[in-house]
Amino acid sequence: MSVRNRLRSALLRTLFSERVQKAKRGMTELKRKLGGSAHVVEVFLQIDDPYSYLLAHYLPALEECYDIKLILHLSQALGDGYQPAPDMLAEYAVEDSKRLARELGLPFLDKGVSPPTEHRVALTDAVAARQEDLLAVLEMYWRGDSETAARHAADLPDPGMGDSAIATAQRRLVKLGHYNSAMLYYGGEWYWGVDRLHYLLDRLDGLGARRSEAQHPKLAAIERATQVSPPVRPPAAAKNLPPLELFVSLRSPYSVLSLQRVFDLVDAFGLQLNIRLVFPMVMRKMQVPKAKLLYIVFDAFREARRYGIRFGKFGADPVGAGIERTYAVYHYACTEHRERDFLLNAGVGIWADGIDVSTDAGMRKITGRTGLFWPEAQAAMQTIDWRDEVEANRESMMDLGSWGVPTLRIGDFVVWGQDRIWLLARHVEDLCDSGDGILI
Repeated sequence: MSVRNRLRSALLRTLFSERVQKAKRGMTELKRKLGGSAHVVEVFLQIDDPYSYLLAHYLPALEECYDIKLILHLSQALGDGYQPAPDMLAEYAVEDSKRLARELGLPFLDKGVSPPTEHRVALTDAVAARQEDLLAVLEMYWRGDSETAARHAADLPDPGMGDSAIATAQRRLVKLGHYNSAMLYYGGEWYWGVDRLHYLLDRLDGLGARRSEAQHPKLAAIERATQVSPPVRPPAAAKNLPPLELFVSLRSPYSVLSLQRVFDLVDAFGLQLNIRLVFPMVMRKMQVPKAKLLYIVFDAFREARRYGIRFGKFGADPVGAGIERTYAVYHYACTEHRERDFLLNAGVGIWADGIDVSTDAGMRKITGRTGLFWPEAQAAMQTIDWRDEVEANRESMMDLGSWGVPTLRIGDFVVWGQDRIWLLARHVEDLCDSGDGILI
């Protein structure tokens, strides 16, 4: 590994380590106490973002349960490179949020088949001009209540006030170092939507900010809804299910964090697994801005700690030659029926052990751990026939309406992200449920 890569790896490990995180939190809390200020939680919500709608349902409970000052911003996610496939994202987000709402017991589009999009601008202006309840407007919009939305926006204030409010919120968003909507910000750290709300709750609990010993039932219900208990042995009905397809890239930390959990899920239900490698976004000419990259790395660190996965000692960026060599050897590993072991070892090597897979020395460590014959691995790295399959995987993934990894598919059910492994498990449970009771 070059000196530059060693320094970068050490800097990131230090920057996102638990020790530094605790020190930063300690300084933040000390400044808050010395200044006599409250626990201030800023929330960035977007009217036509379904994840903002879901998050908004829990904000009253958050404010009731914790001694905090909640500041709501009428905001909007940044575009350009921050959303490489905006049309796909918009369509997927609605479907994903419908599923989440169903599991969480929240109403979603129950008065219509789509949100009243024609009222979005008027509602945005109304919120900005009259300081209307943003949470109520989100509820109105995402329940598809066109009639109420029309009445609410009938007395339209001066147009453009919503755009001005959003621009102000975006400046605040950028200043604090983020780019997305449905975000909570507290004391130097970011929490996305319902999925990361539990991290904020844990932090506030640690500060003694909860108003009573008991957790608010609405907040506690999130964790219960997302818990999955795998069957003790594969259910008989699972034999008739289609294969589970896993689209991954070894440059994606979320892909690496998902591997063992997906393997465990597959084994618990006795499913067939088809692993489909795709090139990283950068190699597909989809750029990742610095602010987004830093948040992903920060988030991956805490997710790795949550799941007890070794992570954080980065080597050289595998993009380019490193990925190409790894994918070539993966196809050799498949012929030896060691594809799972190879992917796990390569993921740990790249993201936890600082191994440079673009070098023979680095790749030899990975193949040695996997029990692959080095001369065969060397020969595999000279081939190019695997490229057609990787390209076909990309096309298939895009046809499913997904542009990022990890993407998981079983039948016509598609989810994106390691955050949705629990939702996939729930779907498989439903497919295996014969109505006879507990899955065995």
